[in-house]
Amino acid sequence: MATARPSTLVIFGASGDLAKRKLLPAIYELGREKLLPEKFALVGYARSEMSDEAFRAEFKQAVEKFARSSKSSVDQTLLQRILSAVYYHQGDYGSAEAHAALATKLEDIDKKHGTEGNRLFYLSTPPETFEPIIENLGKYTAGFGRRAGDVGEVKTDSWKRIIIEKPFGIDLPSAKELNSQLHRHFKESQVFRIDHYLGKETVQNLMVLRFANSIFEPIWNYKYIDHVQITVSETLGVGSRGGYYDKSGATRDMIQNHMFQLMALVAMEPPASLDAVSIRDEKTKVYKSVRPIRPEAVDQFTVRAQYTAGEHAGQKSDGYLKEKGVPADSKTETFAAMKLFIDNWRWSGTPFYLRTGKFLDEKLSEIVVRFRSPPLTLFQKQCDSPVYPNDLIIRVQPEEGIEWRINGKVPGGTMNIKPVNLDFFYKTTFNVEPPEAYERLIYDAMLGDQTLFIRGDEVEAAWAVIDPIQEGWRKSKLAPRTYTPGSWGPKESMQLIELDGRRWLHSGDGEAEPIVACSL
Repeated sequence: MATARPSTLVIFGASGDLAKRKLLPAIYELGREKLLPEKFALVGYARSEMSDEAFRAEFKQAVEKFARSSKSSVDQTLLQRILSAVYYHQGDYGSAEAHAALATKLEDIDKKHGTEGNRLFYLSTPPETFEPIIENLGKYTAGFGRRAGDVGEVKTDSWKRIIIEKPFGIDLPSAKELNSQLHRHFKESQVFRIDHYLGKETVQNLMVLRFANSIFEPIWNYKYIDHVQITVSETLGVGSRGGYYDKSGATRDMIQNHMFQLMALVAMEPPASLDAVSIRDEKTKVYKSVRPIRPEAVDQFTVRAQYTAGEHAGQKSDGYLKEKGVPADSKTETFAAMKLFIDNWRWSGTPFYLRTGKFLDEKLSEIVVRFRSPPLTLFQKQCDSPVYPNDLIIRVQPEEGIEWRINGKVPGGTMNIKPVNLDFFYKTTFNVEPPEAYERLIYDAMLGDQTLFIRGDEVEAAWAVIDPIQEGWRKSKLAPRTYTPGSWGPKESMQLIELDGRRWLHSGDGEAEPIVACSL
């Protein structure tokens, strides 16, 4: 794998939880994999006062506690080499003076560490800080056009790139405004909108599964696939984050980004090539092909709900409406489910069922592709019930892997049929721990590869699907449904799929895999 050019990474929000748990350990892991440039520096930018030495101590602690390889040992020599080029910069995110001082510090780092003026800015901050940071970067540190020799070893072909964490707006107008602001200071080729799901091995493997295996592509269409389920569930409630969460809700927080990315990779047409432009072109076409849900029909195709009082996974709650920071009359959903149709040739009439929520039975992210049952099966005359349909299950977390459910005969003298699993998990099949998503994404951003990042028009196309749903919920006379912590959501979400003669793979009623008894 290629090694990135010399560069400096600036993390805004460096004292935050994401930086400590994911970003700083990812830098160490890239160094361990020899993917970090030898001439590399890191600057942590945050509001709180801290010295370089204190920030380096936090970096070291984050690696020892959260790094993927820290379970075995930490390479102290490597860690010290990285830490020798780690710095801290204190300042308000909207302060012109602080950004001007940052620009001076980066120029000094270029001279000291030979980073050649290449800079990657990572916005790991709340969305309300995006605007002042982007504006100040544009004024002080992100500009091009310097002549060779102006600043130490800065070269004329040096690059500046920006990584932005979600949310990318709260609706279509705000997403357009954010894109417009970015494009005033950065070219689209410099903007890396990050969705960490796209860095997970199983998600990347979706294209290999579809397009590198001849068994799947001929049957990957409405003729053979009955429907697709996508579930992203969490076992905990909002906890102390109620005030923040109430401004977004399950749909904005999960469906518009993570789940739509999974849907697009399942539904997209084969790209012309594996470059960023071709792949993102096809994903955008998926969003533009989604049948709009009119606001007046929102209760027919969607379900929203809030959890009630209860206890699950070691967390107790008096209910979402009594969480700290949540208004007593809040309509924000902690659970959302919807049925979507992609109106193109491949998926005509095939429903895509999406659901996500807090305080659900299991923590998992998975895609279920359910195939149609065989017509006129040989066993129908002898069996009391239909043979169970085949499922292709793509698990994103917690155990990344793929499972293929087929029907097999139970050993014995009678013709009993039971679903059996053909599966593999990355950890056991390849005998390696899959890299963390942030490792791959930071590495790709350093290389300038945008394949696993989201393009501006892609974001806008996704919001164009969500906005009518949000409008419908605002106008709806139906209050959010309720569900008990530890369940799989409200009964209405079961009805959303069961009234179509289908079932969620995880239905919460303790059903076992059927054994179909047949008489010979």
